[in-house]
Amino acid sequence: MDECCYAVEPTLIQKFNDKIRLLFNTIKYKFVKPPKTNLILHAENELKVLGYDLNEKEEGPNKWIVENIMELLEVFSKQGHSGFSAPYCIKLFSKLANFEPICPLTGKDDEWVEYSNGKFQNKRCSHVFKENGIAYDIEGKIFRQSNGCCYQNNNSNVNITFPYTPKTEYVDVPDSIKEV
Repeated sequence: MDECCYAVEPTLIQKFNDKIRLLFNTIKYKFVKPPKTNLILHAENELKVLGYDLNEKEEGPNKWIVENIMELLEVFSKQGHSGFSAPYCIKLFSKLANFEPICPLTGKDDEWVEYSNGKFQNKRCSHVFKENGIAYDIEGKIFRQSNGCCYQNNNSNVNITFPYTPKTEYVDVPDSIKEV
């Protein structure tokens, strides 16, 4: 049996080795965690002050919430917002995450869903209703006691006109009044 020998040019071997080295370095650096940003360090410090153990081994709702918050902050931190764009992004994200509308409600027919005969709920803002042609916000007024506890009742309903930007008025009530 004849043996076959191929001569490979040394420069080709060097080029191949250089490409392998470059690929290895690229992969190696992809797995290196970047240093923590000031935002992440601030969040960790604040959570520790509040009593959260960030290295906690046990499972539970507090750990999950902290992990979720830190994940959101890491994404936000990677986006590289400036002092101008950060507040705008936070405000818009907060409204959307809370199922709040980001522009005024129009009151047009396509904004409503009929949940009972002649009773409608706004699709864009779940605390806005319409009955007998009258629209109202059930969170128009929130009553607040001196201890900080808040509550709503039928007096919380506020009639509205369109276009309407949802807003809540906090009404401080004296301790002697149990419910307005």
